[in-house]
Amino acid sequence: MTTGPKFTLQEINALDHEEFVQALSSLFEGPPWIVYEAWSVRPFTSLDHLYSSLCNVMSASSIEQQVTLIQSHPDLVGRAALAGTLSPSSSSEQASAGLDRLSPTEIATFSSLNQAYRERFGFPFVICARENKKESILAGFEQRLHNSRSQEITLALGEVAKICALRLHDLISS
Repeated sequence: MTTGPKFTLQEINALDHEEFVQALSSLFEGPPWIVYEAWSVRPFTSLDHLYSSLCNVMSASSIEQQVTLIQSHPDLVGRAALAGTLSPSSSSEQASAGLDRLSPTEIATFSSLNQAYRERFGFPFVICARENKKESILAGFEQRLHNSRSQEITLALGEVAKICALRLHDLISS
């Protein structure tokens, strides 16, 4: 879904630190600290090696960093989406789930669920929109609102990893 240039793994491995961070910064929402740290693992022997290196940085980070990463994600059908100010990746991902074609009633439902979820957990509901449609996203809200905060942090980071994998496959040519 990313519209930027495609890179080969060899090109990624050849980038200096600043170029690497710039090229891969769209893999995660928010500041590119995960990409920044993963650079030191180079050279990557495969796309899976690059992906697992990124996920390892995310997993090894402090709970505070993990929550900040989750908080960097926009609400689904939230203010940024309605104002058209989402990142290009987030915008196309939400559109792929049909979230750009909702009725006013559906928008109100998402708004209410976003608010309830944020109040309960302190961060937005994160789900890989490209792997879902509005019905499964709504069902996910309903189901996950009953989880503990630690369960939701784990689930949200799993969804962040899925989003990263899809964005990485968009960015790196085989």
